[in-house]
Amino acid sequence: MVDSMTATDSPPPDPATDATTSVAPEKSGRERLRILLGFVRPHRRTLALGLVLGLLATAMSLATPMVTKWVLDTLSSGTSMSGPVAWLLGLMILGSVVGLFQWILLGRLAEDVVYEARSSIVTRYLRARVGAITSKPAGELVTRVTSDTLLLREATSNSLVSLVNGFISLVGTLVLMAVLDLTLLASTVVAIVVVAVAMALLLPGIGKAQHRTQAAVGRLGGAVEGAVRAVRTVKASGAEERQGRTILGDAQEARKHAVTAVKTEAVAWTVSWGGIQLAIIVILGLGAWRVSEDLLAVSSLVAFLLYAFNIVGPISELTQAFTTLQSGLAAAERIREVETMELEEDDVPARAGTPRAVRADGRDDAGPVLVLDGVTAGYAEGAPVVHDVTLEVPRRGHVALVGPSGAGKTTLLSLLLRFLEPTSGELRLDGAPYRDLTHAQVRARFAYVEQETPVVPGTVRENLLFSRPDATDEEVRAVLEAVRLAADLDALPDGLDTSLVSSAVSGGQRQRIALARALLKEPDVLLLDEATSQVDGLTEAAIHDAIRAHTRRGAVVTVAHRLSTVLDADRILVMENGRVRASGTHEELHATDELYRDLVAALRIAVDTEPSAVPVATA
Repeated sequence: MVDSMTATDSPPPDPATDATTSVAPEKSGRERLRILLGFVRPHRRTLALGLVLGLLATAMSLATPMVTKWVLDTLSSGTSMSGPVAWLLGLMILGSVVGLFQWILLGRLAEDVVYEARSSIVTRYLRARVGAITSKPAGELVTRVTSDTLLLREATSNSLVSLVNGFISLVGTLVLMAVLDLTLLASTVVAIVVVAVAMALLLPGIGKAQHRTQAAVGRLGGAVEGAVRAVRTVKASGAEERQGRTILGDAQEARKHAVTAVKTEAVAWTVSWGGIQLAIIVILGLGAWRVSEDLLAVSSLVAFLLYAFNIVGPISELTQAFTTLQSGLAAAERIREVETMELEEDDVPARAGTPRAVRADGRDDAGPVLVLDGVTAGYAEGAPVVHDVTLEVPRRGHVALVGPSGAGKTTLLSLLLRFLEPTSGELRLDGAPYRDLTHAQVRARFAYVEQETPVVPGTVRENLLFSRPDATDEEVRAVLEAVRLAADLDALPDGLDTSLVSSAVSGGQRQRIALARALLKEPDVLLLDEATSQVDGLTEAAIHDAIRAHTRRGAVVTVAHRLSTVLDADRILVMENGRVRASGTHEELHATDELYRDLVAALRIAVDTEPSAVPVATA
């Protein structure tokens, strides 16, 4: 037998992964850049081509002022202007074509990066252990797929290319300025140095503010998702204003960090823009003086001024690229955090054939389909929730689990489905240890109707076929009749094609859809966790007829909440504090187990009561 302990039927939050209580430590800029480059590394050839196109466009842009000087020089020499004008037109047309191709190329690259990041995140979510997913708010997980990947898009395409293009354009402009006049160049370099120092001081602050903003937005998404899911409870409790204040607290925090980022960006832009404008004024005044002293040709001054005006472009491009890159670096870090989620990993390769065909060698059809042998399990680093549980589930028949709240009933179902791994003991399916089977091979033998009976987004038909897409219309109709749902669906305007986000489908109907989906799979073991809590007594009676029919060809394990479930079960297990304290039929347990008698007495259940729809226990 097991020691007494406190147990719960659902995993507690894991402080190490709970996004609502902790924020991952911020990484250094170099670590973030390494993470970001990891997203573009598979596309380095495309990125290189985009860079080459950008350099061509930059070269043509740098050549334009020199050709303009050529045009002005022809005016004083009296030679034909057709040549330099043709060069100007050619540079403009070719530059436009190159820019067009670069824009399309980088746009496609950006969308490829976003898609691959989203694909990686979604795959990770679906392969992660259940505890790793449920420890974070759904809204927080959604923002990683949506808003974070959009920020990543700009950083991995335009920002990286703009950084290189802007730098080369800046250097090229300075070199050509030096060719024209070194004195004017000196005033330009002073302005650029001032801008560079200001940006070096301001950019780290932008990055930190962006990281904190995105973390706050993730928490905001989780809070909104939870409030919308529980909107009926919120309204019934008159808690709209209180809940609104709680959610807006996260929104206010996101706003605070975003405003900090905006202010810092504004200062950065103002310094860069003001510095260049001041440099242009100095160049104009100093250049005019040098022309008056015959130290500089007018055409050279005009070309130099064109470069001075053009240098605003590369500096603005660099400033924009750096600020956008800060958001992308923070987004890349948050996306990569998903990779720390623990996955469901199988130690053995999948066996040949379908998972349903997997059996232990020499099994006896009369033997139990499931065996738990001394199983102990818990969540995270807490105390065990179930301890030293040993039980057998016959190949056919009905086993019910009853007991007070927190007894560990739902945890046992999680163990059977490998949502949770035991810390000690062994589970066997048809005699084969779970460790010798993959997750898919185990779960292919089960169908599960969980306590909250969630439905998959989509239509009624898509939900029914979710576990068995090859089912025929006749089979679908049969299970709908079995759960008394066929007439209800026929009454809906769109029938089986009704969307389950529609309010036309009630909670009881959703519960029966989930049960019909499980029955349609025809599993070897049907797991039911409070599967009839939202249906009326007549409908429940029909549902239990369907469940009893299934017990003639397979096993049913139920977390029992209804009197009829308990009375119909071939074997009832009474759980308390994570252990099985007694087992037997309804009459045997009522005669021998005090806790069971208390559960029955609390609901005014008589031993000789016929099956009905009265609840038995709460879990």
